[in-house]
Amino acid sequence: MEISTIQLRTNVKNELDKLKERNQSYEEVILNLMKLAEQCKRKQDDLLIEGYKEMAEENLKITKGFENIENLDEWEW
Repeated sequence: MEISTIQLRTNVKNELDKLKERNQSYEEVILNLMKLAEQCKRKQDDLLIEGYKEMAEENLKITKGFENIENLDEWEW
């Protein structure tokens, strides 16, 4: 296993210390943060997809409503 050393500003290390649980390594803290970030990204993507689906359904309803109108001159704007 290859190990590298990274440099962090003291304030970043202090914030990592706040997230650490007893006997937890910085690597574990960072891996947990990465996992959480990925979960948040997936959740945001799912919410966006759901929103787009709802918008598409609404647009389809509007389109079908216009298709049922034979003469747009009679449409009430």
